[in-house]
Amino acid sequence: MTDTVGATPVVELARLFHRLPLTVSAKLEYLNPFGSTKDRVARYVIERWLTEGRIAKGGHLVESSSGNFAIALAALAPLYDLTVTCVVDPNTCGPNLAILRGLGARVEMVEKPDVNDGYLHSRLERVHEVLEEVPGSVCVNQYANDLCWRAHYDSTAGEIIRQVDGPVDTLVAAVSTTATLLGVSRRLREKWPALHIVAVDAEGSVIFGGTPGPRRLPGLGSSRTPELLCRDEIDEVHHVRERDAVAGCRDLLRTEGILAGASSGAVVSAIRDIADGLPAGSRVLTLFPDRGERYIDLVYDPAEETAP
Repeated sequence: MTDTVGATPVVELARLFHRLPLTVSAKLEYLNPFGSTKDRVARYVIERWLTEGRIAKGGHLVESSSGNFAIALAALAPLYDLTVTCVVDPNTCGPNLAILRGLGARVEMVEKPDVNDGYLHSRLERVHEVLEEVPGSVCVNQYANDLCWRAHYDSTAGEIIRQVDGPVDTLVAAVSTTATLLGVSRRLREKWPALHIVAVDAEGSVIFGGTPGPRRLPGLGSSRTPELLCRDEIDEVHHVRERDAVAGCRDLLRTEGILAGASSGAVVSAIRDIADGLPAGSRVLTLFPDRGERYIDLVYDPAEETAP
């Protein structure tokens, strides 16, 4: 199973964006074996730490995650003789919780919101408590761990360069820890220095210093600024309303047959919004980080309403 991580395809979104004078392609990261681009990061971190002696077989990994990284760690860690505790919050999708428990991970639910109306700070407090409770534990810390962006630099971006015929003009990617955007953009800019980088964030996220607010869609935005963030490497930041991310997901499913998660709908919305400001004929690349099945009730239920 570890060998099946990566090698995801890039497809052109010719139906969804046929009215725009752009070529838009997406790397389908949701086709990783455990459902998201976080599979790459989990494997990369585990293998590097085992090689470097940071953790040994029989060790215990602890992480705060809204779902995808938790699932990747819970699925991959046992294959390396490791165990995992995942600290989650009430916004974690029900299917994700069921998957985590089915994989045998220890799940810690944090109920108390933090000062920014999110749960990230509360989850991090619980992570530190677990590190003291479980001997031999190590925190992965995806918001500050350089290996997380390096996984995408070495793996994801390397694949893109081999898969794409010719230069990419604009990279549009959703952000939470910022590791995917930074890892991919750093490698692609070595190949195509003029690449324009657009970060897609959620309204209510404080990654780029915005006003904190409630967010229902997991995996997009954050209630803190990640240590990994390098703002001067990002050319443009575009904030998306949750209802527009939901609409983007539904349009993507209806036109392209792609059932992807909320952050994919957010980038669809963002590309539409910024299209008029891009030169005609531009080649736009994005990534669809995770599967939509985990968001069925929250995103794809026609009766479900999200925050305005």
